[in-house]
Amino acid sequence: MDSPHHFSVVKGAKVLMVGAGGIGCELLKTLALSGFQDIHIIDMDTIEVSNLNRQFLFRQSHVGLSKARVAREAVLKFRPQISITPYHANVKDSNFDLDFFKQFNVVLNGLDNLDARRHVNRLCLAAEVPLVESGTTGFLGQVTVHVKGKTECYECQPKPAPKTYPVCTITSTPSKFVHCIVWAKELLFTKLFGDKNQENDLNVRSGDAASSSNHVEDVFERRNDEDIDQYGKRIYDHVFGYNIEMALSNEETWKNRNRPKPVYIRDSLPDAPTQQNGNVEKNGTTNDPSSVSAMASLGMKNPQDIWSLKENSRIFLEALKLFFLKREKDIGNLTFDKDDQLAVEFVTAAANIRASSFGIPLHSLFEAKGIAGNIVHAVATTNAIIAGLIVIEAIKVLQNDTKRYRMTYCLEHPSRKMLLMPVEPFEPNKSCYVCSETPLLLEINMHRSKLIDIIEKIVKPKLGMTSPTIMHGSDILYETGDDLDEDLLASYAAKADTVLSELSCLMNGGSMLTITDLFQELRCDINIKHREAFDEEKEPDGMVLSGWNQAPSEENNGGDKSPDNNEKETVLSKKRKLSEDGLQSEETTRANKKLEVIDEDDDLVMLDDGDFGTFKKRQS
Repeated sequence: MDSPHHFSVVKGAKVLMVGAGGIGCELLKTLALSGFQDIHIIDMDTIEVSNLNRQFLFRQSHVGLSKARVAREAVLKFRPQISITPYHANVKDSNFDLDFFKQFNVVLNGLDNLDARRHVNRLCLAAEVPLVESGTTGFLGQVTVHVKGKTECYECQPKPAPKTYPVCTITSTPSKFVHCIVWAKELLFTKLFGDKNQENDLNVRSGDAASSSNHVEDVFERRNDEDIDQYGKRIYDHVFGYNIEMALSNEETWKNRNRPKPVYIRDSLPDAPTQQNGNVEKNGTTNDPSSVSAMASLGMKNPQDIWSLKENSRIFLEALKLFFLKREKDIGNLTFDKDDQLAVEFVTAAANIRASSFGIPLHSLFEAKGIAGNIVHAVATTNAIIAGLIVIEAIKVLQNDTKRYRMTYCLEHPSRKMLLMPVEPFEPNKSCYVCSETPLLLEINMHRSKLIDIIEKIVKPKLGMTSPTIMHGSDILYETGDDLDEDLLASYAAKADTVLSELSCLMNGGSMLTITDLFQELRCDINIKHREAFDEEKEPDGMVLSGWNQAPSEENNGGDKSPDNNEKETVLSKKRKLSEDGLQSEETTRANKKLEVIDEDDDLVMLDDGDFGTFKKRQS
């Protein structure tokens, strides 16, 4: 690779990096040291204290500053002769359009979310600019190459959907600690500190919500004559005591389950008046709300300790008090943030108290933060390895060395003495609606569902479009844009709120909708088919989209060969079995590779030429 041609393509290349975090810091350094002269970086984030253990271009003094700008300044100190252009912005901003992407020779992704990845993939396809994708999760990582017409695009294979849990499990019958975390984070934290108008099943257990009394409905409102300690005690007794008592009243629920034990303040803190819980002054006079800490007030230091029920109860009451004393102006607008120390403390304590009630093992704040923030703790070495692999593939792309493109997986444990597993890229998936424009099928009850339901349940979340235009033939049914006048917007809003069967163009089944996103240069055709009934449990959207790359269910014996791991994201994994001669498995339709799902730990893959390795897949 060390040839005059190699150095000329590197020196003359114009490269776009998206993401300046864990992978991005390593990547920028490696690009600079590899001879790249013109690098552009997009990142919307600012530097946080939690970044400093692995994002080595940043220091304590940089906290709160733009990642892209600080990364540029740090690298220019040892490579002052190169050009680095930072953009402190969202890659989905309208400034980064098709013309912007067309100016680059290659795009290198170091992102941490599925939505942005899909957006960049679509713009690279439209601009016909090669994309090198990457991601890490702990010790696992991968680098993949996507070139229009030559390899599959990022969306040719399904990406696992976010793990969701039934409301009844969260509110009434938790069996895992993650259920308690979801309850504390999405229900209790939101009820106390978030949008008061948001519907919430917390006042009583979900089955009694419809018949709740006025007193119960107002239980989370702080009374005029109530001090913060009394309020905290009342909330504690209501959610951990009274609500559990109400749940126990339904004997049918507990026939085949362990019965929970109500927890009241008198039980968990029998000898400690709540008025003397902690020392608020230990938080000092900090101007940073996110640094306020209940642990500091109580003199507790180690986030890896597993607190007792008494300690969790003290943290719960102290955290609630600190929100009202130190951050009262934020109450009503707060959402959970894993970098908000007080929020993490409150959610950890609440989840542990609930776990104690249901006989579920307690967890440390460190563990709870990882679950609540969907975090797999990052490893700096993995990021460095992946960054090096990105640059190797980028150079191959710039040299148009198609035959040597590789998808490379970084493994946690050696397989046949290999920690890196290179795989030849797959060809484009002919059924991919993104790069092959294959029509999709939507089954929907046209007499009940509205156009807005398709937009909110299909077009935006599943197809990932941000600025969709929906047409039936030449008739525009829906459009977005700042340049539209009010009358037109009102007309589109009225159509969107209309039942499908009442739209003249969609009165009969078999109609086709054309959906475009001009910003992403993406077009998709959807055939509409009327269906009368849906399974509320298996098809909760009341509609079913076929032909798109939906994530395989946990019971599905097919699998995605791509792990698509991401820093800061949890792992959803399956295991493939290897026999002495290869895989004892079903034959896939993708390039005659063989896979078999065995359980939910690691993916073990055997390829036709004998290369193999393990990898994990993430939740997106």
